[in-house]
This record gives sequence, C-alpha cells and structure tokens, in this order.
Amino acid sequence: MTDGPLAGRAGLVTGAAKGIGAAVLEAVAARGAGVVGIDVDAAALGAVVERARAVGGEVSAAAGDVSRFADVEAAAAACVERHGKVDFVVANAGVGNYSLMSDGDPEAWRRLLEVNLLGAAYTVRAVLADMKRRGAGDIVLMASIAGRESWVGEPIYIASKWGMVGLARSLREECAPHRVRVTVIEPTMVDTPLVRATDDGRRELEQYPALSAADVARFVVLALEQPAGVSVGEVVLRAVGPEIA
Repeated sequence: MTDGPLAGRAGLVTGAAKGIGAAVLEAVAARGAGVVGIDVDAAALGAVVERARAVGGEVSAAAGDVSRFADVEAAAAACVERHGKVDFVVANAGVGNYSLMSDGDPEAWRRLLEVNLLGAAYTVRAVLADMKRRGAGDIVLMASIAGRESWVGEPIYIASKWGMVGLARSLREECAPHRVRVTVIEPTMVDTPLVRATDDGRRELEQYPALSAADVARFVVLALEQPAGVSVGEVVLRAVGPEIA
C-alpha cells in the first residue's frame, strides 16, 4: 500500500500479536505505513500480519521478547532493512499481574517490570539515536490510567505504569530539541485478551465499562498524523458508562 496519511513512513509496534498492539499495527498499516510487529507469540503475530497484508499493508513480523534488548534491536534493524528507516515506534508490549504486596510472586513481578517498563525503555533505546540524528520521529508509549491512579490488587502493574508516565515526561524533554515527538497514552480498562486471561480481569469486565482496542488505536493514529511542529503529549482515555453491576 502506498496511499494514505501515513504513506512513506515506517515504524515498529511491540506487543503486536493481540489486543491493542494488533489493532495499532492494522490501523497504521491501513493508513499507508510500513510496519514491523514484534511479539513473543509468533503464531498469533503471523495471523495479524496476514490480515494486514490482505488489505494491502506493508507489514512484516519479528518474533522476539522486548525484555531482551537484542530482540528489539533486531526488530528495528529489520524495519530499516525493509523500509530504510524507523519513523515511529509504539511501545505497547505489556503483561499484567493481580496480587497483593503481601502475597505476590516476586518472579512474576520481575517479569512484569522487565516487559512493561524495561521493554519500553529498550524499544526507545533501539531507535532514538537515529531519530535524533535525522531530527524527526515519533515515540508512542502505551501507559494506562494506572499511571495516574491507584487501587488495591495490582501494585506492581501500577508501579510499572507510573514509571512509564515518568519515562515519557523525561524523554519528552530530552527529545524536544531534536524534533522527536513523545506521546503517552493512558486508557482505562480495555477489553483485550490480556484482561480476559484472568478471573480478576473477566470479573472487572462484567462490572465496569471498557474501551476497545480499536478505540485506543485511533488515538495512536491521531498522534502520528499530526503535522510537523504539533505534538500530542498525553492522552487519557476513559470508557463512558455506569458500572454494570
């Protein structure tokens, strides 16, 4: 595909096999961008890539784990090899954890922080030097309302998202002199396979209104399509509706 508002641009989407990442990959590809998706679930990622290609998207897969810097570097290199550059990254990969500080699994906490926070940092690190050199680029970090608010039951997940918001704000200051834009997106609960994978998540979906992955993807597209000199800094997305139960 060569037409569309994002034609001529190329980028990397992490956590692209399901949920928000899959919706973002398909949305930016449909609007003309060349995209490389990275995810640990190679089979599911392949299915998303095939859907995007079926409607003309220039999309490829890079199986990998964002908690390993070498995997993210390889995905960025694949984008450069195929499209000649990396104009944008969407650092979306993430995992969840329902637990209390008094009974949670420290190994699960470690894994969550490595994916959610370090994975985003590794993604930025893999592309930022070249963006600075070229004086252009977009970095979109997928945080959460959990980066602004807190509640009982997800302390380490909440910590990772507060960290993501802090990372975005610091990164924005570093990037501004180089005309690299930084956007952090903070949705309330989104109906995704990640949320539906646990009893706690399914229970929350029965009780509270939720956004769709497509709702979030629209705002990624909005940020990427702004004219030069305009940056969408932070977007808070809330599902509208009363509690269901």
